[in-house]
Amino acid sequence: MNSTTRLDDKLLAVLQLSTRMSSERDLGALLDLIAREAARLVDADRSTIFLYDRERNELWSKVAIGSDDILRFDARLGVAGTAVSTGSVVNVPDVTKDRRFHASMDESTGYRTRSILAVPFRDHLGEITGVFETLNKADGPFDADDELIVSALASHTGIAIETVQLLEELETQKDRLRDENSQLWREVENRTPTHRIIGRSREIRRIVRLIEQISSSDVDVLITGESGTGKEVVARAIHFSSPRARRPLVALNCAALPDTLVESELFGIEKGVATGVESRRGKFEAADEGTLFLDEIGDLSLPSQAKILRALQERAVERVGGQRTIPVDVRVIAATNKDLEQEIEEEKFRSDLFYRLNVVHVRLPPLRRIADDIPLLVNHFLARHGGAGRPEEISPSALRLLMDYPWPGNIRQLENEVRWWLASCRRRIVEPDDLSDAIRSAPARQTGLRPHSIELSVRPTLAETVADLETKLVRDAMTESRGNQVRAARLLGLSRQGLINKLKRYKLK
Repeated sequence: MNSTTRLDDKLLAVLQLSTRMSSERDLGALLDLIAREAARLVDADRSTIFLYDRERNELWSKVAIGSDDILRFDARLGVAGTAVSTGSVVNVPDVTKDRRFHASMDESTGYRTRSILAVPFRDHLGEITGVFETLNKADGPFDADDELIVSALASHTGIAIETVQLLEELETQKDRLRDENSQLWREVENRTPTHRIIGRSREIRRIVRLIEQISSSDVDVLITGESGTGKEVVARAIHFSSPRARRPLVALNCAALPDTLVESELFGIEKGVATGVESRRGKFEAADEGTLFLDEIGDLSLPSQAKILRALQERAVERVGGQRTIPVDVRVIAATNKDLEQEIEEEKFRSDLFYRLNVVHVRLPPLRRIADDIPLLVNHFLARHGGAGRPEEISPSALRLLMDYPWPGNIRQLENEVRWWLASCRRRIVEPDDLSDAIRSAPARQTGLRPHSIELSVRPTLAETVADLETKLVRDAMTESRGNQVRAARLLGLSRQGLINKLKRYKLK
């Protein structure tokens, strides 16, 4: 066999080896494979692969055939260092006659080097990431054919190593994210999903009980109530207390959705339907195995309602421009601030869609009907949005004004009111003068007044009334939590220190 044929056979072997390299996913195994085959292809005694640590400007060997030693040295030293600094092939026939040879390597390994062929390899950007060294050719110095073979192998080595390192990094990140996700879910599952529903009134307790009753169910739910009453909070509590809690909760505001976009937003669209349009999943597909929250569903037009009804009946969707039916496993929670039964009478809402959604009906009360929950809500928002140097509590007289205000914007308006104090008030306790003009100038409600709210001008009576209310709420929470201050504080919407302050103030044990 002539030398040309022999070279062709070895270059073909390099190409075949590159296929094996591309399928390897373990860095150590990959480097072992490359080093072993490189030594065999050029009849060398040993091959070593040095990886380049650019930040530390060091070369280190991961694998050395015939030795388990790991070498690390300054990248400016030795024949390998020369290959890195010049980016060129370095062929040393006799290391005893070449000053570039780093003799301390032989001293550390006990190996005796006679000749070296060093070839740098690069990543996909052309940056040098390491050096290929083959040592001690069996029948003399390395020749031009050997340089060509090792250079061909090096051209595949850099990309293969880079790929494996990226895959290992991605796997590490995936494991880290999986661990973090598991930890977060353990924290979520140890908390009651309804804990964000603040209130001790009969209406709120009824809603919490209803959510707990349907927690293991998959039925569709309709939530009704005025704007700002917390429909989204209730929807999230229903989702996270259900078997679908670890699957997506996808929300869509129907009021902000024009008729022309209903189908594409809900059911998705295929590529090429219009110029520049790419394939996209709709909300139903995105919520597969999870929950789809359709907020303000009463604002949809009749044609749009018909499309949603069909998807709910068939539990399948078809993308705009698509030719296939896509099954979806979705629980639907719909919410509206409208009276849907009245809308049906006025022929603005489909009765069949109403009955499809109205399997479980959650009616949220306006804040004016649960005014006794206002102290808990205020404490919750102060703790949630407050901080050092900001108000920590509210005076009895200011609280009484809040409890007698009609709150047309409900809980959302109350939260914004608390944000206003935190931005404008610089004292620890919020007084009546710190309240917004709308609250201070509003007349007292003439209906549904509690007996104790008549004599607003007598401060001691107001203070005593509010103190009695807070004392009762604190006692109830401590009883329900069996003396656990952390749980009691959570029920009251307070921090643990806030609860301790009230226990001291009212001399409660």
